[in-house]
Amino acid sequence: MAAQIWYEKDADLSVLEGKTVVIVGYGSQGHAHALNLRDSGVHVVVALRPTSKSVEYAKEQGLEVMSVPEAAKVADIIMILAPDQYQAQIWKNDIEPNLKPGAAIAFAHGFNIHYGYIKPSEDHPVFMVAPKGPGHIVRREYAAGRGVPVVVAVEQDPRGDGWPITLAYAKALGALRAGAIKTTFKEETETDLFGEQDVLMGGINHLCDMGFDVLTEAGYQPEIAYFEVFHELKMLVDLANEGGLNKARWSCSDTAQYGDYTSTVINEETKKRMQYQLKRIQDGSFAKEFMDDQAAGAPKFKKLQEEYSHPHLETVGPKLRAMFSWNNQKDADADMAESFNGKIARTQVQ
Repeated sequence: MAAQIWYEKDADLSVLEGKTVVIVGYGSQGHAHALNLRDSGVHVVVALRPTSKSVEYAKEQGLEVMSVPEAAKVADIIMILAPDQYQAQIWKNDIEPNLKPGAAIAFAHGFNIHYGYIKPSEDHPVFMVAPKGPGHIVRREYAAGRGVPVVVAVEQDPRGDGWPITLAYAKALGALRAGAIKTTFKEETETDLFGEQDVLMGGINHLCDMGFDVLTEAGYQPEIAYFEVFHELKMLVDLANEGGLNKARWSCSDTAQYGDYTSTVINEETKKRMQYQLKRIQDGSFAKEFMDDQAAGAPKFKKLQEEYSHPHLETVGPKLRAMFSWNNQKDADADMAESFNGKIARTQVQ
């Protein structure tokens, strides 16, 4: 069955007229949502802790800032963009006791709704607009007259206006210039976690570092190993992004293609391990393990973070990356990233 995709002609921005949209958090996604909606003519309020380093930065951008409880009281739509592990606490302490009856509640990731850490009462519409790109790209593309695609879902629709609100929000974000694909909170959450754990973060990261170890332990120069198992990865991903896996394959040599087709590193046993990880995502085991650890002060997370913070290939990575001129030229994205690193702390409500 073909996916349902909406574009700009399918949404009506007037749905948001006279409404106050509150953005909880001003991190990567928060700043993009707030600024894009503001520039689309929507009345936006940013909700932050009064002590957050982000308060002054948001005000510098001309945005109205309130505490989370104050903002919740005036919200017709409240988009919660704090990190997953903090959302339930913010919801319970600051949002739920102050929210107007019938106010719409929005997310950019389905984690807390899908796993039941946040359970809004039935009178609240609950929807999701999840950009398929980091916040600084969402902002950059909007400013350039383009957009980043999103996936959208409606979990609760007590009045029957959930989809018009969702699509109007996506249009104000600039996303419908590219397209919005219909999904569910369940599908978005489980596929997002699976992709992170088994292909992207937990797949590519470990594959590259392990490949580096195999080559260097066999006596090859670390610098050469780095080029072969890590540096050229960007080239391959860029080609795949342009034209799919076939373009990535056809752009390489026949020798490389043959090695691809005959490799036994990623095999049916790998698939079984992926299926096991997917089951842990589906039954909530992974979410519970993560949230329990966070509630205890994140001892396991911090231990793992330290353990994996010095991958072996980084023994030569900085030196080799410095050889490429394009890594030394700051662009708009780098400037923005530096700005956020300097001005915005990763706090409970950024």
